Amino acid sequence: MQLKIMPKKKRLSAGRVPLILFLCQMISALEVPLDPKLLEDLLQPPTITQQSPKDYIIDPRENIVIQCEAKGKPPPSFSWTRNGTHFDIDKDALVTMKPGSGTLIINIMSEGKAETYEGVYQCTARNERGAAISNNIVVRPSRSPLWTKEKLEPITLRNGQSLVLPCRPPVGLPPPIIFWMDNSFQRLPQSERVSQGLNGDLYFSNVLPEDTREDYICYARFNHTQTIQQKQPISVKVISVDELNDTIAANLSDTEFYSAKSSRERPPTFLTPEGNASNKEELRGNVLSLECIAEGLPTPIIYWIKEDGILPINRTFYKNFKKTLQIIHVSEADSGNYQCIAKNALGAIHHTISVTVKAAPYWIMAPQNLVLSPGEDGTLICRANGKPKPRISWLTNGVPVEIAPDDPSRKIDGDTIIFSNVQERSSAVYQCNASNEYGYLLANAFVNVLAEPPRILTPTNTLYQVIANRPALLDCAFFGSPLPTIEWFKGAKGSALHEDIYVLHENGTLEIPVAQKDSTGTYTCVARNKLGMAKNEVHLEIKDPTRIIKQPEYAVVQRGNTVSFECKVKHDHTLIPTVIWLKDNSELPSDERFTINKDHLVIADVSDDDSGTYTCVANTTLDNVSASAVLSVVAPTPTPAPVYDVPNPPFDLELTNPLDKSVQLSWTPGDDNNSPITKFIIEYEDTMHEAGLWHHHAEVSGTQTTAQLKLSPYVNYSFRVMAENSIGRSLPSEASEQYLTKAAEPEKNPTAVEGLGSEPDNLVITWKPLNGFESNGPGLQYKVSWRQKDGDDEWTSVVVANVSKYIVSGTPTFVPYLIKVQALNDVGFAPEPAVVMGHSGEDLPMVAPGNVRVTVVNSTLAEVHWDPVPLKSIRGHLQGYRIYYWKAQSPSKRNRRHIEKKILTFQGSKTHGMLPGLEPFSHYTLNVRVVNGKGEGPASADQVFNTPEGVPSAPSSLKIVNPTLDSLTLEWDPPSHPNGILTEYTLKYQPINSTHELGPLVDLKIPANKTRWTLKNLNFSTRYKFYFYAQTSAGSGSQITEEAVTTVDEAGIPPPDVGAGKAMASRQVDIATQGWFIGLMCAVALLILILLIVCFIRRNKGGKYPVKEKEDARADPEIQPMKEDDGTFGEYSDAEDHKPLKKGSRTPSDRTVKKEDSDDSLVDYGEGVNGQFNEDGSFIGQYSGKKEKEPAEGNESSEAPSPVNAMNSFV
Repeated sequence: MQLKIMPKKKRLSAGRVPLILFLCQMISALEVPLDPKLLEDLLQPPTITQQSPKDYIIDPRENIVIQCEAKGKPPPSFSWTRNGTHFDIDKDALVTMKPGSGTLIINIMSEGKAETYEGVYQCTARNERGAAISNNIVVRPSRSPLWTKEKLEPITLRNGQSLVLPCRPPVGLPPPIIFWMDNSFQRLPQSERVSQGLNGDLYFSNVLPEDTREDYICYARFNHTQTIQQKQPISVKVISVDELNDTIAANLSDTEFYSAKSSRERPPTFLTPEGNASNKEELRGNVLSLECIAEGLPTPIIYWIKEDGILPINRTFYKNFKKTLQIIHVSEADSGNYQCIAKNALGAIHHTISVTVKAAPYWIMAPQNLVLSPGEDGTLICRANGKPKPRISWLTNGVPVEIAPDDPSRKIDGDTIIFSNVQERSSAVYQCNASNEYGYLLANAFVNVLAEPPRILTPTNTLYQVIANRPALLDCAFFGSPLPTIEWFKGAKGSALHEDIYVLHENGTLEIPVAQKDSTGTYTCVARNKLGMAKNEVHLEIKDPTRIIKQPEYAVVQRGNTVSFECKVKHDHTLIPTVIWLKDNSELPSDERFTINKDHLVIADVSDDDSGTYTCVANTTLDNVSASAVLSVVAPTPTPAPVYDVPNPPFDLELTNPLDKSVQLSWTPGDDNNSPITKFIIEYEDTMHEAGLWHHHAEVSGTQTTAQLKLSPYVNYSFRVMAENSIGRSLPSEASEQYLTKAAEPEKNPTAVEGLGSEPDNLVITWKPLNGFESNGPGLQYKVSWRQKDGDDEWTSVVVANVSKYIVSGTPTFVPYLIKVQALNDVGFAPEPAVVMGHSGEDLPMVAPGNVRVTVVNSTLAEVHWDPVPLKSIRGHLQGYRIYYWKAQSPSKRNRRHIEKKILTFQGSKTHGMLPGLEPFSHYTLNVRVVNGKGEGPASADQVFNTPEGVPSAPSSLKIVNPTLDSLTLEWDPPSHPNGILTEYTLKYQPINSTHELGPLVDLKIPANKTRWTLKNLNFSTRYKFYFYAQTSAGSGSQITEEAVTTVDEAGIPPPDVGAGKAMASRQVDIATQGWFIGLMCAVALLILILLIVCFIRRNKGGKYPVKEKEDARADPEIQPMKEDDGTFGEYSDAEDHKPLKKGSRTPSDRTVKKEDSDDSLVDYGEGVNGQFNEDGSFIGQYSGKKEKEPAEGNESSEAPSPVNAMNSFV
């Protein structure tokens, strides 16, 4: 039996190196993939894979590389012959063989000559299974000889004559390429009149005066060595007819002269080839080149014909202005007679070229590798043709078969070797040589005798995906010797598949001509021969075809409007389609006016260039479909002014593709009222659970008219759609038909699950129940489960109705519980719920905090410390600790029934806290209690502490009573908060003059048991300011101030009694009617007027303001700064003391004048503040501002009031 190795029928990889096997009965090669695992133990005779060309021309300037590569198992060894004898490369130091191959490298760049290694080389690759040989490789170095030196005479000829400039290049290897140029290396122009022949000569059909030049140079380029040789320049001079006339007029008769002029025009004659006929021989497969170049005047035109035939259309080309006819890939059928015809106005001439096509040997059937199993038969066929017919000879392992060892299984019959009952020793490599006088062919073909069980090369569990109603091809590439038989099965226990439905290919492939959905499944390929069996499983999936269910439609759109093409694709849900749009079968323009939104192509602001065919192409990994529509753009027609409004409601709502949890809603948009619809809003109504209440469901683009809606189970849906544009939202559409989804188990569990006890012995489990929409079905209930967190108890569960609370009774007090609440309905349970932790009910704490300690920080602050209560005794969530504290009541208040207690709470587990806001010099009691969620525990033992003394508050009141000419009586009430034991009172007072300046300060100490004090020896008609405060051992308290005035002696009427609060200003004596006062006031007014005039005049003249004069007339009073901390005050001097300004005068650091009263008189500005300087630097800031609120210490004035003082007081 003959072995057959079957390849894959489709998707053969060009990158894999195949093992070529051939059949005895079949004349076609069969490919075996060279799987690495397969080749590990598969023996193979050598095969030549790469070799140098038969005619190998080398560059003598580079190293010689003669290639010979081969494959085989085991890897072959290599040897060479040169000129028919063994070439021992070990004896030549310049020759090395490339490792792992038979390629020779001859190093002639260091030393040696290329000519030394000319010859015929042949490579042999050999292993234990046979020997393969290469072609005879003829190695010759390239040659680029120089032109022989010759002396070229200038050529002179008359206008119109023909001319041939010979090139005759040196013979090179390979032959050079010829071209003509001038001294500037510019190619000489060629035309129908001037052209280069195949032999390199330059032909002129007739010459013209412009052909005159001295640099006609023929160049020969030798491509192999990249060298160019040049011939000596040729000089050509063309004489015109006018020059000839002058020369011949005197020497020729009229007849001869006429004849000379007429000879300028002539019919064509051939410059090449010569004569009327010639022969041409060419080899099959080469390019046949026929040339005819004619001379004549006018310039002849060349035509070509083939006698008794026509020129082959696809293989015929004309070159060199039709002077050369070329036929490529010439064959024996191209033999025959070809005519070239040269024609001008004076006649025509023709030349016949007889063409004979010979042929070097070429293959009709080259011998192919043959793999057989022991005992099988086979044949090697070697058939070649040529002209003359080639001779066929056979070699085995490189040795002529006539002298090779005999093999009883082999019989040679001309071009065929017949093998019968082969054995493993029959393995060998055979060479077929076909030769004639024009060349030879050499082919290696091995016979490999193998015994191999079946192997399947297709990867196991390969997945094939095929579109329904298309052919499915399942591969089963196999190998075996003898040739295995292949069977296919479907499913685990299926029977063998037969060819009535399926197609079984010889390469093992199973074809399902029309695959259907029921073709999906697992298929098993089984390969068997007498040495064993192999099988492999593959899987087939059938996919739904991709379809365009809504195709784009033809559209006519006015220029400037917007157009939309819809392309709705339906595809297999397991495939992901890609949708692209094309315009006129090209990509869409890169323009932001083109937008693609899911199923739509939208073109805004359409222009004339947008006209064309638009194609929607939907691609998946398995198939693709397309649909097209034409867009026509027309000019806009005049339309009335548009009316913009909200869209009309959508209509024709339709539900399609109903599934358990989804449905497709489609609608028809209403009129957009000249404002494009930007989006559609979809709402739903659940008529089962919330009839009449519409909920938002989804929004889609304004270009869509369908939406795939996700649904929940057990809901009776009804849908409506609203459209929205830039103006607003449309009215809702009419409701769609109702769609009731099937019931299902709940998808979620209740949220906000908590476990809190309301009593010490229960656990109240609460949750937020599911709404009807979330129930997913009828019979919604809850499975409530609980168990103690720290115990080993099993879960206790109970199913309750659709409520939100369940109470577990009889629980221990405040024990942690694990809780879960699971929803269920008539269909089933929701997913397993999350476990939350809760606690049973709390009870009041049992233990009070211990070791309570109080530390008094100061008179208003104390710090309390305590020990924490054991957690078990808290019996609930620790909220914190609470301190109750209260002040002991004075004897006058002890009869009150209620004691005012204050409370401070400290969150968490803090064990200390601060008590702020205590009253000084007080007796306090406190206790501490622990607090949990239920309430407070028992109080700790009371702790008592006292606060130290503090400074007292201000006296409750201060009144000045019984004013006389020289005395004032003060009455007061003690401080409402003495904050300790009063030690004494301090009284400070000082006079205030009419300019509100403060006089000297007097300090008095008054015993603490006094509430009344009389001041004597005061100045009459004088205002005094009093500062009064109490003191304890801790220091001075806040002060209270008052003002009062002694009475005037002339009036003799004492002022009324001044009540509590601020003392009234003293009543002024009415002296406005006194004569002396009127005279004094007139003098003062006159003086002020004079001063103002002088100041005005001096200011206008740029003079200085006479401040110094004022300073001399009115001395500055002394003012000392008051020190608030020690109660001392600065001095205050009378205006008549004329004392100099002391160094310590009170002057604000910012040197600004502070004015609070609204009086505009200069007396309101006092000295010592905001010292300013005028242009001469004199000080002008001598006036003080408001009344001092703090006393200023100074010398007491003993002077009696004067009329000036009285005037100042009045002013």
